[in-house]
Amino acid sequence: MYFEKLKTLRKELGMTQSDIGEILGIMQTVYSRYERGAATIPVEFLLKLSDLYNVSTDYILGRTNIRSTDDK
Repeated sequence: MYFEKLKTLRKELGMTQSDIGEILGIMQTVYSRYERGAATIPVEFLLKLSDLYNVSTDYILGRTNIRSTDDK
């Protein structure tokens, strides 16, 4: 599921949940819910994270294993 990829991508950049929360303008606890799958991530945040991690939204959502459109 997408929340597993969110955690993996965040850790690849060496960032904390608090770091991501600051970027999105939300509290760490809210972001934690997205990673755990306890809350649905808003499209606006999905797009911001896609840009931050340089991956496609489809990759984050688990619809493809291709990280970005550049990998085609």
